[in-house]
Amino acid sequence: MIAKHARPDHPIAAVLAERSSPYGYDPRPLPAADLRSLFEAARWAPSAFNEQPWRYVVAVRQDEAEFARLLGCLTDTNQQWARHASALAVGVASLTYARDGKPNGTALHDLGLAAASLTVEATVRGLVVHQMGGILPDRVRELYRVPEGFQPLTALAIGYAADPATLPEALRRRDMAPRTRRPQAEFVFGASWAVAAVLD
Repeated sequence: MIAKHARPDHPIAAVLAERSSPYGYDPRPLPAADLRSLFEAARWAPSAFNEQPWRYVVAVRQDEAEFARLLGCLTDTNQQWARHASALAVGVASLTYARDGKPNGTALHDLGLAAASLTVEATVRGLVVHQMGGILPDRVRELYRVPEGFQPLTALAIGYAADPATLPEALRRRDMAPRTRRPQAEFVFGASWAVAAVLD
């Protein structure tokens, strides 16, 4: 496996620098205790009014039928590599507040926070998580009887990173490419839009 550590311009926690989203997965089973801890980390993510609008549909590869069923909710492109993961999950957001039935404008943001917490916990445990937008929401809704007011949004492949050499060439190039990000000046603004903030 190739370590894809970030090269930050400013100091950050090691776990954030070590996190990566590989396409190559070693298909060994994931201990149930680790998987429960990942979702415990998601459980403790912050959310507006503590609504906790996230829900997850999960399948582990040991349960071949359920794993295949959830895998079928991914786009064909994602199925090609995600089928090797130890576990799959689809993140679903509740779009209305349980407290009053009004639209929850931060539900997708809060689902993202839960997924980020899960991902950090996975990295600490030597695991990897690859998040995907390429899902088939209507299939998720139908197969898992997702009720109205809930939106299947993203999927997560969870498990152990494999050697990129095991991947087809196109995916191997992606897995071996260095991690890059735009500089802060392009997204942290101050006096006006697109004017870099002065943080000194």
